[in-house]
Amino acid sequence: MAILFGLAACSTPSTKDQSSRPVKATGSQELKLEDLLTSQLEGVEGTEVVVSRVTIPPHTSLPKHWHPGEEFAYVLEGSAVLWQEGKADVIGKKGDVVKVPLKQIHTAITTEEGATILVFRVHELGKPQRTIVE
Repeated sequence: MAILFGLAACSTPSTKDQSSRPVKATGSQELKLEDLLTSQLEGVEGTEVVVSRVTIPPHTSLPKHWHPGEEFAYVLEGSAVLWQEGKADVIGKKGDVVKVPLKQIHTAITTEEGATILVFRVHELGKPQRTIVE
């Protein structure tokens, strides 16, 4: 999802489009982001779905970001803390599903086991997949 989280809220974030660049995370190992499917939704003009598998190494914090649509994340392995600006943290573990609302600033943080997450995003066709918040 990515179940993705951050540690502190931002009041007026500056943002930049990061959809075509690799996502950099803090931690000693490499984050793996694999888009499995990108497809326009039939019957819903101007809307697409993106399905991705995200493998987040242990002790990693993803950059805070948001998506131009809703995100649904299913934890395949491990666990991660989902941080969403203005909301309580959610711990997602194997078998859990979480929803991140439209344009919600969020991040994911792993502990000793890392996590593999299957992410489904539905958003406006042609928009960046994610925007990093600085």
